[in-house]
Amino acid sequence: MRVEDFLIESATVWPDKVALIAGNQRLTFRDIDRASNRLAASLRREGVVRGDRVVVFMDNGAEAVIAIFGVLKAGAVLSPINPSTQADKLAYVLNNCGARALITIGRLAPVARAALARASSVKMVVAANASAELPDGWIRFEDALAADAALPGPAGITLDLAMLIYTSGSTGFAKGVMMTHQNVVAAATSITTYLEARDDDIVLSVLPLSFDYGLYQVLMAAKVGATLVLEKSFAFPQAILQKIRAEKVTGFPIVPTIAAMLLQMKDLEPGSLPTLRYITNTAAALPVDHIRRLQALFPSARLYSMYGLTECKRCTYLPPDELARRPDSVGIAIPGTEAYVVDQTGARLAPGEVGELVIRGPHVMKGYWENPEATAKALRPGPYEWEKVLYTGDLFRTDEDGFLYFVGRKDDIIKTRGEKVSPKEVENVLHGLSGVREAVVVGIADPLLGSAIKAFVVADPGLLTAQDVLRHCARHLEDFMMPKFVEFRDALPRSDNGKVDRRALAQPALEAAE
Repeated sequence: MRVEDFLIESATVWPDKVALIAGNQRLTFRDIDRASNRLAASLRREGVVRGDRVVVFMDNGAEAVIAIFGVLKAGAVLSPINPSTQADKLAYVLNNCGARALITIGRLAPVARAALARASSVKMVVAANASAELPDGWIRFEDALAADAALPGPAGITLDLAMLIYTSGSTGFAKGVMMTHQNVVAAATSITTYLEARDDDIVLSVLPLSFDYGLYQVLMAAKVGATLVLEKSFAFPQAILQKIRAEKVTGFPIVPTIAAMLLQMKDLEPGSLPTLRYITNTAAALPVDHIRRLQALFPSARLYSMYGLTECKRCTYLPPDELARRPDSVGIAIPGTEAYVVDQTGARLAPGEVGELVIRGPHVMKGYWENPEATAKALRPGPYEWEKVLYTGDLFRTDEDGFLYFVGRKDDIIKTRGEKVSPKEVENVLHGLSGVREAVVVGIADPLLGSAIKAFVVADPGLLTAQDVLRHCARHLEDFMMPKFVEFRDALPRSDNGKVDRRALAQPALEAAE
């Protein structure tokens, strides 16, 4: 099975069932299936062939869902990019993966044009919701959907790449995680199994489709025949809660930031969302107090604490029945996979000992796109000579029953708002601001964001303010990568070897946040 078969099969079984609610649009499985067929045909006619990379740079919306399945049906490799991405990074991604086509929206056309000026591999651009005149050669989304839907031959096999998901790396350059159709199908099957997902589920997602947690809501809903209510963000919580009530939503995927916002709403009464059957959380562990308060607010919903990586989609989940006994655990390996803790030699550790988490299973990525050094670090020989297993870079321990507990990260990557942020990537932008001599970024505990980004800056005296720094960052960084705090220093602390001592900066910041 390939990923697009999720949609094709549901369109066969439930052709007239509403599959997607996005704003004022309500599309059936047949609607999405036919529209994505036409988009796939247009991509093929413009020269997109099996294995070509197609970047989808769009807001959450019906057009983005059609684009996802259209790219896959064309036999191409999908690469969804956050709509807050700036031109420099978009150009990097387009060049790094050698993208053949870009699908975007009118609002993002200026950013896309600036990036395309530096990306010669892109031969086709499709723009949705474009009111203004488009650059020469660009195709309107509605024109692409007016094409003959005939698709020549099979799109490929399960071992073909389905997706390149870009994630922050410690070098400051995003890495493309290579996921085959087999990887994605295995992950989606495992997750829908432990969630007991059903065709009568109605799932509401505010998560960006560039975030694999958000993307999989689309894929898993199509897989089981559920309805997806797709919103652009959680910026207006009251409106989202009203939508949950109006659509009788049964499933609600969240991240800790959303949980914290929900718990701050004074007029949200316990039991006021009675149709919720389950709530899922990943990206970072929920505080134990938040878990208990969420359970009190939503007594009819089962709460799933989960842990995952882009490199394998999902690693673990805590069965809801275990929440009372071990609320600070992220659970056990998802069905069909294995998760265990090892020391520096790769030997498995006893319960209570801290080591690196290793993941085995059919959901483990094939590597990082054109980055053999990073691939070799993450994928290493497993228990059997024919396999590679994923070294996550995260420190864990287990209890006597085999349940896993997150301890910390081995590297400096910051987890904020459900996304991984490389300090180096933010620091590179800070160093591009005239007047900045040195800059270092650390993560500090934050009740809304999980971790907040704090920038320590050494600048020419009297030249810059914190607002100057933040405005510069806003022009060059995605919104989730923006520093929340800026502190100016006369000098940065250094270790004996002359390197900036990040821990010396992070520890006082962490203590101040407590």
